[in-house]
Amino acid sequence: MSLSLKTPLGRFRFIGILEGISYLVLLGIAMPLKYWAGWPLAVKYVGWAHGVLFIAYIIALIAVTFDRRWSFIRLVVAFVASLVPFGTFWLEGRLKKEEEQSVS
Repeated sequence: MSLSLKTPLGRFRFIGILEGISYLVLLGIAMPLKYWAGWPLAVKYVGWAHGVLFIAYIIALIAVTFDRRWSFIRLVVAFVASLVPFGTFWLEGRLKKEEEQSVS
């Protein structure tokens, strides 16, 4: 299964992957560069990119919630996944598994 950017769910999954990567880069690379190497610009630029992707994630989450009629609990779980390192990857795995089960 590949991600289709033509559907709200596909866009949400794609943005979720990008948001998750940006979060890990922020925590694992930019923050150590700021505090251990004295290079605060890393956090400035990576943090800015992550912020934009986080906003895109929330917008895509709202769109997919309305499109797929997700429950409030599912909306909250998807939101919390964006706050936890590796959370968006966990959610992507669950969504991919659900998609594979609905196709077969």
